Amino acid sequence: MLPNSSTRLADREAFVYSRSKLGHVYRLTLVLAGVSAACAAPMDDTTAVAPDITQGMPADVGLSAESLAGIGPAMQELIDAGRTAGVMTMVARRGTIVHWEANGWRVLDEQPMERDDVFRIYSMTKPVTSVAVMMLVEEGKVELDQPLSDHIPTFGDVQVYDDGELRPPSRPITIRDLLRHTSGLTYGVFGNSPVDRMYMQTLKGLGRDSGEDLEATIELLATLPLLADPGTRWNYSLSTDVLGRVVEVASGMSLAEFFRTRIFEPLGMGDTGFHVEARNLDRFTAVYARSDGALAMEDSPVDGPFTREPSWYSGGGGLTSTAMDYLRFSQMLLNEGALDGERLLRPETVRDMRSNHLDSDMPPISLGAPSHEYGFGLGFAVATAGGQPDHYWWAGVANTWFWIDPVEELIAFAWTQYSPFGGVPVDPTLRGIVYESLTESVRAPAS
Repeated sequence: MLPNSSTRLADREAFVYSRSKLGHVYRLTLVLAGVSAACAAPMDDTTAVAPDITQGMPADVGLSAESLAGIGPAMQELIDAGRTAGVMTMVARRGTIVHWEANGWRVLDEQPMERDDVFRIYSMTKPVTSVAVMMLVEEGKVELDQPLSDHIPTFGDVQVYDDGELRPPSRPITIRDLLRHTSGLTYGVFGNSPVDRMYMQTLKGLGRDSGEDLEATIELLATLPLLADPGTRWNYSLSTDVLGRVVEVASGMSLAEFFRTRIFEPLGMGDTGFHVEARNLDRFTAVYARSDGALAMEDSPVDGPFTREPSWYSGGGGLTSTAMDYLRFSQMLLNEGALDGERLLRPETVRDMRSNHLDSDMPPISLGAPSHEYGFGLGFAVATAGGQPDHYWWAGVANTWFWIDPVEELIAFAWTQYSPFGGVPVDPTLRGIVYESLTESVRAPAS
C-alpha cells in the first residue's frame, strides 16, 4: 500500500534497489513507516480494501526488466547532450509500479532531480477539469449538449469572425464542444489568424497574475469572436479554461475548492494544486530553455509565478503536481472511475470520455505522431488507428507527458521542464522502450 505524497517521500518511504550481475534487473522493496497502524483491521473484523497501486517486479505484470532498464540511460543521454536538465519517468501496469526513476537535475548543476519532485504540468490540468465537469454531468448539474450560455450567459451573444465580418454562429457552443475543442475558441499563441491576433491583443497572454479572477477572465474572453462555427473544426483552445468557470457556476465552489474537496482529497493527491506550497518548494523543479547554445533557467522554483497563488484558476493549464499524485489520478481513470474504494465517475462515463467524439467528417487531428491517427475524447487525445489504438494521452507545454493504454493496462509518464514544447523527445523515447518491453501483450498474444 502506498501512502499519499503529502510530505517528502524520503521521510515516509525507503526504496531499496538491488541489481543483478548483468546490471539490468532491479528489485524494488517498499518499506512504509507506520503502515501497520494504517492497515490494521477494524474492530469489527472487516477486511481492509487492497490498494489499487502497489510496487512490483516487471516480470510479475508481463514486462521485461532488462528492457525497462534502458529507460534511465536513454534519458541520461538526452541530459548529457544538453537537451534538458532532468527527466522523471514512471511506468505502471495493472496497478503495479515497475519503473520510477529520476535522472539529471532539478536545478542545473546544483540540485539533483528526485522522483517526488514537483512539476508544472500545465495542460495536463485539462483532464482534471474534464473529470470535474463529468462529475457534474453525472449529478445532473451540467448536460453535455446544453448551450454554454445556460451557465455563462455572455456567450449567448458570441459572434463568428467570417472573412472580415461578424455573424451569429450556426448553433450555440455546447459543453461537449468545450470538452472536445470544437467550440470555435482559440488560444491566440498557437496561430496567426485575425482572431488569434485579437486574442493576443485583448488577453495579453493571460498571465497567472493578471489581477482578474476566473469569472472576469472568462467574461472578457466571451467578448471575442469565434474562429469557426461550433462543432465544425477541432482547434486547441481556451475551451477548458471556460469549463473551469462552468464548474464554478454549476457547483457553487471555486475551481480550486472543487478540485481539492471533490478530486484531490478523495484520491490522496496532497501535492497537487494551483501553486507550490512553501513546504514543497525544496523539491520544485526549474524550467529551462536553450540560450546561446546552453540551457538557461526560464522559470525559477524560488520566486517564479507558480510559487504564489494565481489571481485566476486556469482549468486549462494551472496545476502543479508530482508523479505519485498524477499516477493516482491516472489509475482512477484506468480503473474506470475509482481508486482505493473512492469512486469519482461511473465506468460508462470514463469509457465515454476516452472514446473519440469528433464527427466522422472531421479529419484526424495532427499531433506529431505519424504512426497514429488521433481523435479527441472528452478531455484528451484518443488514438483511433496505429499500433496502439484506444490509448489516450495529453501533455503539458513544459514537456510533461502521460498516456494510458486501457487495453494493455499501462500508464506511463515522461516529465521534464523544458521550453519549447516538443523540444526534447522524452515521450517517444519512453514509449518505444515500454512497448518493446511487453512480454505479455493483450493486442498481440504470444503464438
